[in-house]
Amino acid sequence: MASLVSSSPFTLPTTTKTDHLRKHSLHPQKHTFTISRSSSYRNRIKCAVMGNGLFTQTTPEVRRIVPDRIQGLPVVKIVYVVLEAQYQSSLSAAVRSLNKTGGFASFEVVGYLVEELRDESTYRSFCKDLEDANVFIGSLIFVEELAVKVKNAVEVVRDRMDAVLVFPSMPEVMRLNKLGSFSMAQLGQSKSPFFQLFKNKKKSSGFADNMLKLVRTLPKVLKYLPSDKAQDARLYILSLQFWLGGSPDNLINFLKMISGSYVPALKGMKIEYSEPVLFLDNGIWHPLAPCMYDDVKEYFNWYDTRRDANEKLKSDTAPVIGLVLQRSHIVTGDEGHYVAVIMELEARGAKVIPIFAGGLDFSGPVEKYCINPITKKPFINSAVSLTGFALVGGPARQDHPKAVEALMKLDVPYIVALPLVFQTTEEWLNSTLGLHPIQVALQVALPELDGGMEPIVFAGRDPRTGKSHALHKRVEQLCTRAIRWAELKRKPKAEKKLAITVFSFPPDKGNVGSAAYLNVFSSIYSVLKDLKNDGYNIEGLPETSEALIEEVIHDKEAKFSSPNLNVAYKMNVREYQKLTSYANMLEENWGKPPGNLNSDGENLLVYGKRYGNVFIGVQPTFGYEGDPMRMLFSKSASPHHGFAAYYTYVEKIFGADAVLHFGTHGSLEFMPGKQVGMSDACYPDSLIGNIPNVYYYAANNPSEATIAKRRSYANTISYLTPPAENAGLYKGLKQLSELISSYQSLKDTGRGPQIVNSIISTAKQCNLDKDVALPEEGQEISAQERDLVVGKVYSKIMEIESRLLPCGLHVIGEPPSAVEAVATLVNIAALDRPEEGISSLPSILAQTVGREIEDVYRGSDKGILKDVELLKQITDASRGAVYSFVEKTTNSKGQVVDVANKLSSILGFGLNEPWVEYLSNTKFARANREKLRVLFGFLGECLKLIVADNELGSLKQALEGKYVEPGPGGDPIRNPKVLPTGKNIHALDPQAIPTTAAMQSAMVVVDRLLDRQKADNGGKYPETIALVLWGTDNIKTYGESLAQVMWMIGVRPVSDTFGRVNKVEIVSLEELGRPRIDVVVNCSGVFRDLFINQMNLLDRAVKMVAELDEPVEQNFVRKHALEQASALGVGVREAATRIFSNASGSYSSNVNLAVENSSWNDEKQLQDMYLSRKSFAFDSDAPGAGMLEKRKVFEMALSTADATFQNLDSSEISLTDVSHYFDSDPTNLVQNLRKDGKKPSAYIADTTTANAQVRTLSETVRLDARTKLLNPKWYEGMLSSGYEGVREIEKRLTNTVGWSATSGQVDNWVYEEANTTFIQDEDMLKRLMNTNPNSFRKLVQTFLEANGRGYWETSEDNIEKLRQLYSEVEDKIEGIDR
Repeated sequence: MASLVSSSPFTLPTTTKTDHLRKHSLHPQKHTFTISRSSSYRNRIKCAVMGNGLFTQTTPEVRRIVPDRIQGLPVVKIVYVVLEAQYQSSLSAAVRSLNKTGGFASFEVVGYLVEELRDESTYRSFCKDLEDANVFIGSLIFVEELAVKVKNAVEVVRDRMDAVLVFPSMPEVMRLNKLGSFSMAQLGQSKSPFFQLFKNKKKSSGFADNMLKLVRTLPKVLKYLPSDKAQDARLYILSLQFWLGGSPDNLINFLKMISGSYVPALKGMKIEYSEPVLFLDNGIWHPLAPCMYDDVKEYFNWYDTRRDANEKLKSDTAPVIGLVLQRSHIVTGDEGHYVAVIMELEARGAKVIPIFAGGLDFSGPVEKYCINPITKKPFINSAVSLTGFALVGGPARQDHPKAVEALMKLDVPYIVALPLVFQTTEEWLNSTLGLHPIQVALQVALPELDGGMEPIVFAGRDPRTGKSHALHKRVEQLCTRAIRWAELKRKPKAEKKLAITVFSFPPDKGNVGSAAYLNVFSSIYSVLKDLKNDGYNIEGLPETSEALIEEVIHDKEAKFSSPNLNVAYKMNVREYQKLTSYANMLEENWGKPPGNLNSDGENLLVYGKRYGNVFIGVQPTFGYEGDPMRMLFSKSASPHHGFAAYYTYVEKIFGADAVLHFGTHGSLEFMPGKQVGMSDACYPDSLIGNIPNVYYYAANNPSEATIAKRRSYANTISYLTPPAENAGLYKGLKQLSELISSYQSLKDTGRGPQIVNSIISTAKQCNLDKDVALPEEGQEISAQERDLVVGKVYSKIMEIESRLLPCGLHVIGEPPSAVEAVATLVNIAALDRPEEGISSLPSILAQTVGREIEDVYRGSDKGILKDVELLKQITDASRGAVYSFVEKTTNSKGQVVDVANKLSSILGFGLNEPWVEYLSNTKFARANREKLRVLFGFLGECLKLIVADNELGSLKQALEGKYVEPGPGGDPIRNPKVLPTGKNIHALDPQAIPTTAAMQSAMVVVDRLLDRQKADNGGKYPETIALVLWGTDNIKTYGESLAQVMWMIGVRPVSDTFGRVNKVEIVSLEELGRPRIDVVVNCSGVFRDLFINQMNLLDRAVKMVAELDEPVEQNFVRKHALEQASALGVGVREAATRIFSNASGSYSSNVNLAVENSSWNDEKQLQDMYLSRKSFAFDSDAPGAGMLEKRKVFEMALSTADATFQNLDSSEISLTDVSHYFDSDPTNLVQNLRKDGKKPSAYIADTTTANAQVRTLSETVRLDARTKLLNPKWYEGMLSSGYEGVREIEKRLTNTVGWSATSGQVDNWVYEEANTTFIQDEDMLKRLMNTNPNSFRKLVQTFLEANGRGYWETSEDNIEKLRQLYSEVEDKIEGIDR
C-alpha cells in the first residue's frame, strides 16, 4: 500500500517509503511502538494533533500581502472571509498585479477561512485587521456560531468602513452589506428582493438560482435609474458578478471599481475598470477543450475529433462517466484536482462529461447534459460529483426531493467524492477522526439524503497557496470504482459475477448466516431463484433453502475451529502476499501468515460454496473474541490474515463484479481506520478494494447502515423487520386475566374477597409480586383497596399483553399480508401527529367519553380500576376498528387490493365506513367522524407502504448499475416514510437534532425519571446519572435522548435560520425548579461517528453549566467539577469532562464479545474492559485532537453516579434482543467505583408506545422475559424459521446472562422458567436438538454457565440433567456421519 503522502505535492522530511507509511497509517501499532521512533518524529505528530487543538490549523498569514509603501500613494486595506480557499490564489494574483502596475493605490490584503476564526488568537487578529480596513468581503458564511463571530467583529467597524460586501451567507451576515447608500440592514423585515430569496424555505435551492437571475438582469435595469441608491445597488450586483466570475482579471476590475467608487482617498480619480467577464452559468468544461460548451452535441463533436485521444476512448463501447464540478474552482483557476480526475478516467479508457453550475442547483445541468433529450436515456453510465455538496442547494438550504427526482431520471449510480475543505492534506492524514465534523455534516450527511454514496476524499489542500491538489492514490481508487459501477450497467447478466457474503458474527458467533430479524438462507435462496430467472448464470442451485445451508456449512457446525465448513478455496502464503498489498501491515497484530485463523497451517482457507457465477462466502470473524487479553486493549486490532484473504479472494481470484453483504451486520465496516473520510491506510478501504458493495440492511437500523455506507462504501438496501404482533397472554397470565373479568362482574357480591385472594396467589405464582405490591393472602382489605390491587395487577398484565413483538424472521421478497400488518397499523394509529393534523385513535376514542387519553394513561399506570378498564376498552376498540378497515381493503386471499380505489369508494359514497360501523356497537359510537376519516386516510397510505415489495427489485437495480431511491431508516411506527423497504437507507442531517418535539418528549421522560428516583431514594434528587447515547435511537426519535441530557443539566438547544442546532442556552434554576443533575455520557462508537457535532455541543453545554456562578447544592455539575478539579489539580473545564466514547475507529466495550463467547473470568475483568475501551473523551476546546483518553476523570465522574439509565425507543429491539445494551451498562461498575459501595438505581425509559414509561432495569428484564423468551407465541414464531430460530432463542438467554454479569438485575425465576420451558419439556428439547444441535449445545452451556457463575440457583437434579444433555449433544454433533 504505497503511501498517500508520497504522491501529494507537498514534501515532508525525507524518509523511506515504509516510514511514510507508518506515519500516516492508522493501522494500530503495538503498544510499545513509540520507543523505537525518533523524538523529532514524535514531536511532529504531537504538534499536528495538539497545535491549537482545532481541526483547521492553517494561519491567515499565508493570505496576507503587505505592499511596499510608495510615497504619495494611498493604501487600500481589504479583509476577506471565505468558506473555502479557492479564491485565495486568484485574489492574491489580482492584488499583486495591481500593486505592480496599478499606480493609483497600494493594496494590502489579508484573508481568513471561516473555520480559522474558531481559534481565539486568530479571531483577535481578525478584529485587529478590521480596525484599519477600508473594505470587508465575506462569502458563503453558513456556520451559525462563526457567522455570529463575523457579525460581532464587523458590526463595530461597519460605519467607519468604506465598503462592506457580503455574498450569499446567513441573513445576519448579509445584513452587514453597505455600499454607499445601498444597505441590507432591513433584510428580514422588508420586502427587499434579497429577503424574498431567503424566505421560501420550501424552495430551498432557489436561493442561489434567484440570486443568479437577479445578477444577470438587475444591472441592465438599474443602469437607467437616476438615483444614487440605484447606482449603489447596481455596483453591488456588479461586485457579485465579478466575484462569481472569480478569475484574477475579474477580481482586478472588482477591486478597481470598489476602491475607485468608495474609498475617499481615491474619490477624485478616474479609475477605469472593465465590465465583468461573464462565464456560462452552467455548461460542460474540459481542460483540453478550446471553450466551455452549452450544448452536449457540440461537446461530443469536439470530443470525437480530439487528436490526443486514442480510438478506444472515442469508440461507442467506452464507459461514460458524468462529473459534477463547482464553477468557482474552474473560474478561479483552482481546478488541478478536477483535471487529475478527468485525466485518470480517460487513461483508464472512460469518456467523461464534466458539467458545472454557477449556482448551487445542479439538477438542471444534470438533466440538460447527461440525458439524451430524444430517447430520455442517460448518456452516462455512472455519475460522480466532485463538489462534495448536495445536488441542490450546496451548503445553505437543500431540496432533496428535487435532487432525487433528477437522479431518478438519470438512473445511474451516484457517487459523491470529497475535496478537503477545512483541513490541509497533512491535518487530515494525521487526524484519527478523518474529516472535519462540519464537512461531514455538509458534504457527507446531506448528499446521502440524495442517494449519494462512497465519500472518498480525492483532493487535499496546500497550506501555503490554499489550492486544491489531487491525492493520486485516492483519485485512482475513485476512478476505478466509478468505472466498476459503470460496468455493472453495461455487462450482460450471464457474465456478471456476484459474491454473496454471510456473517457468523455479530450478533452471534457460532452460527453461519446470522442477521438481525432475517431468515438469511431462505432469503438468499429466494434472491438466487429470482436472479436465475432473470438471466444470471447460477449452476447447481439445490432444491430447497435447507439443502443450501447443508452445502455451505456441511453439518451446520459453524465454529471456525471446525474443519467441517465447506472450503471454497485454499490460498497459499505466496499468492496471498502477492495479491494483498497491505498483508505485511497485519503482522504486527497477528504475526506472519497464514496464522491460525481460517487456516490449515499452510494455506489460508476461504469458506463458502460456488454456484456458477455466484459465490456464497462466509465472512471471517474479528478473530480476538476468544482472547480476554486482546479485548482489554483500548483500540481494536487490525483484521487478521484470514479476513484479508477472504476479500482478496473475492476481488482478485473469484473476480466479483459486485459483493452483496447479506443482512445486519458484518464486521468489515467496523475495522480500524478513520471515522469518516478514509485514507488508503484505513482497513475498511483496503479490504473492500475496488468492488461495488451492495448491502442488505434492516430498515430500523439507519445508524449502523450509515457506518457501512461511509466506511465500506456500501449501497445499503433496506429490508423489513418481521410484522409485529401483540405478545398476548399465556399460562398463569391468561388465568389472571380471566379471574379479573370475573372479579369485575362479581365484585359487589359476596365472592369479591375470595376472587381477590385467588388473584393474589396466581399473581405470586407468576412472579408479579416483584412488580406490584401485593397484600398477604387472606388479609382483610377494604373494597377500595381490593379495587386498587386488582387495578394494579390488571394494568401489569395489560402491559404484557399489548407489548409488540416481531414474530418469526423476515424473508427478502416476502412482504407481510394485510392481516399481519394490523398490529403495526394499530400502533401507527396510536400516535398523535400534530404536524400532519392527525389525531391518534386512542385520543379520539377517549374524547368521545369526555376524557383526555393522557389522564387515562396516568390513571391506568396508578392502577385505578375504572381507568385500566377504560384503557382496555379503548385498546380493543382500536384493534377492532383497524381490523375491520383492513378486512375491507383485502381480497379473499388476504392480499391488499387497490387500496386507493377501495378507500375512495369508502370515503366517497357515504357508505358506512367500516370503522364507523364497528364503533357503532361500542361505547365509542359517537366518535368524531371527520377526525376518524383523516386518520384512516393516512392509515390507508401506510397499509399500501407496508405490503409493498421492492427489496428484490432494488437489489436488481443496484446490480444493473441503476440508481436506488434513497429513503430514511428508522422505526416504521414513528415514521412510516421508512416504508416501503428496498430503499438506499440514509440517516438525517446531524445538525437538525434535537428537534423541538424531541425536546418536549425528553422533558417528560426526565421529569418522570427524577420523580421515580426520588420516590425510590427517600425524596432525594440523584446527583449524577450515567447514561448511554445510541446512534439509531437518536435518528428514530430526532434526538430525544440527546435532549434528555440537555434537560438534566438544565440547558435547551437553540436553532439558527436554517433550523440547524449549533448552540444551547442556559435554563434558569427558577424555570427548572430543581437542581442541575450531573451526567456521565457514554456515546456508542456509532453515535460518535454520526454525531460528533452533537458531542461537541454537549461538551460545551456541560462546561458552560460547570462555570455558572450558582450554589453547588443547586448545580451538581459544578459541585463535582470543583471537587474533581482540586483532586486532579486541573482547571474546572477539564474536570467537567463528561462526554465519553471509544477511541476513534473502535466500537463497543467488548463486554458483549466476552459474554457471547464465555471468554471472561470474573466481573472485574468485564469492568476493566469497559473502562479501558470507553474512557476516551471529546473536548470541545480542542475538537481537532479527536478522542483523548481521560480514564481518571471518567472513573471519578462515574463514582458519583446515583443512577444508570438507558432508553428503549422501538418495539423491535429490546434489552435482551441485542448485546449492545448490556455491553454499555455500567451498573455493577459504578457500585465498585463508589466510595460507599452502594449500588446505583438502574432505570430504563420506554418510549415505544404513546404512553412513555420509566421502569427499573429489573422490571424491564422481567417484562422482556415474559413477552419474549418465555412466551409461546414468540418462541413458536422463531421455531417456525427452523435452524435460525433455535439460534434466536439461545441468543436471548445469553443476553440475559449478560445483564446478570453487568447489573445483577435478573431474577432467579427467569432462568428457572426458561429451564422448565426448553429443557424440562421433552418434546421441545428434541425439537431444539434436532433443528440446530449447535445452537442447542450453546443453550445448554449457557444454563450451566449461569449456574456456575452464581446467577441461577436451582436443584442438583436440573444441573445433572443439563450436564448429561451437554455430553449427549456433543456426541451427536461429533458423531453425525455425513
